[in-house]
Amino acid sequence: MKTINGRRIAVVLFNLGGPDDQASVRPFLFNLFNDPAIIGLPGVARTPLAWLISSRREKTAQANYALMGGGSPLLPETRKQAAALEAALSSRLPEDEVRAFIAMRYWAPLTEETAAEVAAFAPDEIVLLPLYPQFSTTTTQSSMKRWNAVYAGSGESRTVCCWPEAYGWVEAQARAIAGKLDEAGDRPVRVLFSAHGIPESLVSRKGDPYQEQVESTVSAVVAKLEAMGRKVDHALCYQSRVGPMKWLGPSTPEALERAGSDGVGAVVVPIAFVSEHVETLVELDIEYGELAHELGVAPYLRVPAVGTSEPFITALADAALHGLSRTGVAPYGPGCRGDWKACPCQAENRAA
Repeated sequence: MKTINGRRIAVVLFNLGGPDDQASVRPFLFNLFNDPAIIGLPGVARTPLAWLISSRREKTAQANYALMGGGSPLLPETRKQAAALEAALSSRLPEDEVRAFIAMRYWAPLTEETAAEVAAFAPDEIVLLPLYPQFSTTTTQSSMKRWNAVYAGSGESRTVCCWPEAYGWVEAQARAIAGKLDEAGDRPVRVLFSAHGIPESLVSRKGDPYQEQVESTVSAVVAKLEAMGRKVDHALCYQSRVGPMKWLGPSTPEALERAGSDGVGAVVVPIAFVSEHVETLVELDIEYGELAHELGVAPYLRVPAVGTSEPFITALADAALHGLSRTGVAPYGPGCRGDWKACPCQAENRAA
């Protein structure tokens, strides 16, 4: 181990990434669907299928990204988060050199590129910090597998596998929801916590803890709202379903239908996203906004992603500092409560 002071510390932030422009849409989609965590077929079958799906979905996806100026805002948003985190950690570790890096799974800067940059930095310590609050085989596990396959530099590494109940993350969500509740005024509304969906089989067959962790995030945010004197009518729902498989439910459109039949408006919260991107700016704001109008769900208010809000950046800094105090894989705050086959912490304990 190096001495306490004067360390070179790399914090690597992981996210899925998004296309920069219209020309990037198809290769981004190909990378997505060619990931075995997304399509669990052997490469000889998965790769041509990924080419087929990406070609068929290119025009529709391009139209969605055109609504945001042609490309995804995810990378610029993540760069702001990385800069804010780097500043927060540098102020708390003044004798160390801290750098925050960004590794995207499906588009630039791809994991391979970032791994080379981190190796050139020659860190003494590395904290792997996914920007996925809740662990899933489709997000965190996929990103970590890729990193472990390509990184060959120096540094003692540890992984923050999840942080579904991190205090600052929960506080940032609760504050933003309270602001939208104020905007709704006396009009009755239901807070709809909308998470990106996954197939049910990932939970039931592969032991993916994602659903449990999303539910724990929702419970923590609701408890924080109640502590703020806000008792809310709320429900959890899932968005972005694709394909014929049964996904976690109810879906967000189904939740909106229920709100309409109950005569209440909706305050929609992106409970599994930390940055604005196509699922928030197009799916939630435009597609589901139009659906809400058709269903008579009014008001329809959407809580912004936490972005660079002070409580959230503090939570990321706390998670990184907590990671530096240990080795291996562990959550920041409560992680899995159940016994989940895909949980990396439980797998590490079983192997010990």
